[in-house]
Amino acid sequence: MKVLLHICCAPCTIYPLRVLRGEGFTVQGYFFNPNIHPWKEYEKRKETLVHYAAETDLEVIFDEKDALKAFLERTYPWDDHRCRACYHIRLEAAARQARALNLDAFSTTLLYSRRQKHDWIKETGEGLGLRFGVPFLYRDFRLGWQEGIRISKELGLYRQPYCGCLFSEKERYAPKNPSQATVKTHS
Repeated sequence: MKVLLHICCAPCTIYPLRVLRGEGFTVQGYFFNPNIHPWKEYEKRKETLVHYAAETDLEVIFDEKDALKAFLERTYPWDDHRCRACYHIRLEAAARQARALNLDAFSTTLLYSRRQKHDWIKETGEGLGLRFGVPFLYRDFRLGWQEGIRISKELGLYRQPYCGCLFSEKERYAPKNPSQATVKTHS
């Protein structure tokens, strides 16, 4: 069976790729992430995946259509449901691609992260699978969280410090208490 694996980044690909290949799947990678910003961050993740894919003999389609406007429109206002909209944008593109390639199923490396909402990903993927006629392959890849981290460090892969979107970047770096924010001025 052939499965399309939506990929968010190289480190999150390590364990899911190993599991799916271990189950006998032929894996086709698919990189579509209009959520990743700024542009330099996107390029770092893409470049890291290019190198990792070459090392693991993984064919990856890099879908670089400009979907920033759609991403921002669907994730605004910035609230708890922005992630659900983001999952939908990326998984819809993956389901469409899997159908176009006549593959047997599709999945996502988002299922590797302990920080992602698996119930939302599964619900979204299954719904899109029905809509596009390509089953969503759910696996709880979180079981390999530590293994993936260890291997990515051994390989020297770039490991991003936040999910990818502007919202998660702010959550990662902004002071937790607004009163702690400081303004530096030059005299």
